[in-house]
Amino acid sequence: MQIAVIGASNASPEEVEAAETVGYLLAQNGAIVVCGGLGGVMEAACRGAKEGGGTTVGIISGTNGENAYVDVVVRSDLGHARNTLVVSSADAVVAVGGEYGTLSEIALALKMKKSVFGVKTWDIDGVFPCSTPEEAVLTAVRAARLSR
Repeated sequence: MQIAVIGASNASPEEVEAAETVGYLLAQNGAIVVCGGLGGVMEAACRGAKEGGGTTVGIISGTNGENAYVDVVVRSDLGHARNTLVVSSADAVVAVGGEYGTLSEIALALKMKKSVFGVKTWDIDGVFPCSTPEEAVLTAVRAARLSR
């Protein structure tokens, strides 16, 4: 099971904490964490996943350096189009906070009929709002298992 964690590279301390919890709990539930591989929410989710004994995949744009917690690096040279690879690789998506890049990933995921679970992220139709990282992970894991 692969679950994408999306969110801003310029994350607030609360978003970083939530993303780290999400990553940890995903790993504890046997999920591979897929993300954009950079800093902020992506780094925090990868750090949490590694602390939880999990595997992380970072889909990097061009020659950007991945964060220290990425196990598998996929270099795409696709710029923002790599967002398509991030969400299409996932069985479900967890969005933590985020800016316009996160919004584009949410839109792509919804267009691909992927379940999206949000923690303090964009309030749009199709995103299941979750009040805690734990709720987001439990519902995302359930959705991912059902989608397989």
